[in-house]
Amino acid sequence: MGERCPMPAGPPQHDGGPGAVPVPPAHPRDKWSKKMDFLLSVVGFAVDLGNVWRFPYICYQNGGGIGFAICIIGLYVSFYYNTIIAWALYYFYSSFSGTLPWASCDNPWNTPNCTNYFGRNNVTWTNFSRSPAEEFYTRKVLELQKSGGLYNVGGIRWQLLLCLFLIFTIVYFSLWKGVKTSGKVVWVTATLPYLVLLILLLRGATLPGAWRGVLFYLRPDWGKLLSTAVWVDAAAQIFFSLGPGFGVLLALASYNHFHNNCYRDALITSAVNCLTSFLSGFVIFTVLGYMAEMRDVEVEDVARDKGPSLLFITYPEAIANMVGSTFFAIIFFLMMITLGLDSTFGGLEAVITAVMDEYPQVLARHRELFVLGLITVCFLGSLSTLTYGGAYVVKLLEEFGAGCSILAVVLLETIAVSWFYGIQRFSHDVKAMLGFTPGLFWKVCWVAISPALLAFIVASSLLEQPPLALFGYQYPAWSTSLGHLIGASSFICIPVYMVYKLVWTPGSLKQRLAVCIRPEKTVRDPQVEAVGMEPAL
Repeated sequence: MGERCPMPAGPPQHDGGPGAVPVPPAHPRDKWSKKMDFLLSVVGFAVDLGNVWRFPYICYQNGGGIGFAICIIGLYVSFYYNTIIAWALYYFYSSFSGTLPWASCDNPWNTPNCTNYFGRNNVTWTNFSRSPAEEFYTRKVLELQKSGGLYNVGGIRWQLLLCLFLIFTIVYFSLWKGVKTSGKVVWVTATLPYLVLLILLLRGATLPGAWRGVLFYLRPDWGKLLSTAVWVDAAAQIFFSLGPGFGVLLALASYNHFHNNCYRDALITSAVNCLTSFLSGFVIFTVLGYMAEMRDVEVEDVARDKGPSLLFITYPEAIANMVGSTFFAIIFFLMMITLGLDSTFGGLEAVITAVMDEYPQVLARHRELFVLGLITVCFLGSLSTLTYGGAYVVKLLEEFGAGCSILAVVLLETIAVSWFYGIQRFSHDVKAMLGFTPGLFWKVCWVAISPALLAFIVASSLLEQPPLALFGYQYPAWSTSLGHLIGASSFICIPVYMVYKLVWTPGSLKQRLAVCIRPEKTVRDPQVEAVGMEPAL
């Protein structure tokens, strides 16, 4: 787990030196049943709620022991990400009604500020106005009015607790047997969202004012390219979507055959991910244009808050006023659930693979129990996000749990592979697996361009941190300090492990440094030996 790259499944191990008789491995590694199982799993992880919420929002806003650290970041993400899926499940259940509960202001949870402007004339929309969808989200689903902020988050919403329990139950039975189980599940969870996106796109394109949203989406604001915040947001979107620093891609790829064409898989996954983000932008912005037309405001004034608000306020509000609203609400939230589950499968599989590879003799025979224990930890860690003030906790974890820390981890991964392990060694390994050496462009990117850009983005994100706010609630100063501690708690594993290795390695200081920066052969890998590859980091 000290960032040992998991190797694909391969031939049996040899017990002894050259010429020894091969013996079967004690615990044979699982393999993907089909090539498409792997591709759909990777695409399903890459294409998640961030493509439908984070990417359109960024366009809306800007105009258009590394191994240990990764595991800790993965846990932090699971603490809040699955709660968002639980919210979607609550909406999914609430959608099975003749009239959607967020379609009017005639409900017990509504306030005098509730303003329903659809289908009505002479309705004035002010800064104090709240749509039925916003009040349903804040006062019915979250019940934020019962919380005093982070000082007093209140009790647990038992309805959301039940939703989260159902989500984690699905996750457990999808992961408990390994990739052979999850590889079948993703045939549904990774493909269904595309059908739903297409249906929603066709419906959105027919709405009045949809063209306003499309123009806003496609018209770039060139001046904002000079802002470092735009580049930080763009990098964060790619990292959260493709997930190169979460260990998921390494974990899923480790179940492939040794000579699998990972180069082609990487290009396919990246292309599908980017095209999906671009498509989902049209789905969201046609609806934003429609709402701007109905409110008689500009498109940029439609959505109030960043993040899940687009999914739980803006889009549901538009759906509630469409013909066939119940049908569109059901398929929309079903899509959100499947998108979220895909990424949860990948994120937790990375943690499972890392820990089981570190302690194979103990855990290989007890995967089901280990997965149950991990799911239980994630469930218990999510309890604070299920309180009346849980949305404030979700935003805090979203901002600090896997923000700057994941960028810093990827920076160190790049340096470790390109500089310490060596670009020539790495290129030789790629050639042994694929039959060809990476081109000059990729080598320059790995050695110079990527580290430089990552270092710039990390520094910029640390220097430019606006105060946190959600639904008018200003986060106290101590919460920002707590957020920094959360982010540092994962990253601190790296220097601690470095000091540990430096102290316990025998020899002089110079000898210790030489040993610690040299790639360490931590396991006997017959595939590495068979093709003459360097030992894994």
